[in-house]
Amino acid sequence: MKTKIIAEIGINHNGDLNVAKKLIDVASVAGCDYVKFQKRTPEDCVPEEQKSKIRDTPWGKMTYLEYKEKIEFGKEEYDEISNYCKEKEIKWFSSVWDIESSNFMKNYTDITKVPSALITNLPLLKKARQDSSFFMLSTGMSTEKEIETAVETGDPNLIFHTNATYPCPVDQLNLNYIKWLQSKYPKQEIGYSGHEYGLVPSFVAASMGVSWIERHITLDRMMWGSDHGASIEPGGLIKMTKAIRDIEKCFGEYGPRLITSGEKIKRQSLRGV
Repeated sequence: MKTKIIAEIGINHNGDLNVAKKLIDVASVAGCDYVKFQKRTPEDCVPEEQKSKIRDTPWGKMTYLEYKEKIEFGKEEYDEISNYCKEKEIKWFSSVWDIESSNFMKNYTDITKVPSALITNLPLLKKARQDSSFFMLSTGMSTEKEIETAVETGDPNLIFHTNATYPCPVDQLNLNYIKWLQSKYPKQEIGYSGHEYGLVPSFVAASMGVSWIERHITLDRMMWGSDHGASIEPGGLIKMTKAIRDIEKCFGEYGPRLITSGEKIKRQSLRGV
């Protein structure tokens, strides 16, 4: 089974279409299957008490709402992203953070994800399910009961195990929860969405039989923005993708032991038969 690899650009483009294209290039070169963005309607998504708070940004001081609007892509940018991904032969989709965004994204793709932060938003789950033929959700920051309700409401095709801490300490990853999800939801695909430093947990998840792996990517972890620090730089993404493909090759087939072609040569030289 080939593990599908999602390179999440998210908001790491910082509102710059050229940065987004460079990140698409990185994901394409690395051999990822998808790139993923995040789509919000800031007026709906930013809490009222946060909207007028002043933030220091690379573009100067502005309210938090103004900042969120500045880094949000609209139709013009996504038209170009869609065309660019076709050119680079890589698929793309987006997490949706509100109903209007789900309406917007269904014009581009029939794959949709609702992020951990929104899986208690049952109307959004229903809308995202309605707007997509392949629907996924993440389970971070959620109780077992909240996850059960989300699965019952949204009927996802794919459930991601994730810890929503950015970055997440490795001793809090609890990768054994992947086994729990695989046992509890045999009809759904199970994936891993990581926000930790390093690549080892992604390799472990691949060896546990997840069918999807998602990691945030960035051109440089030192770039300004909330998600860059928990993201993978280009060299790391290439390394991770290659290693996951090697892990897939390692497993072989279940059954009685077979002598490989290389062993037949060694057997002849050491045993004479």
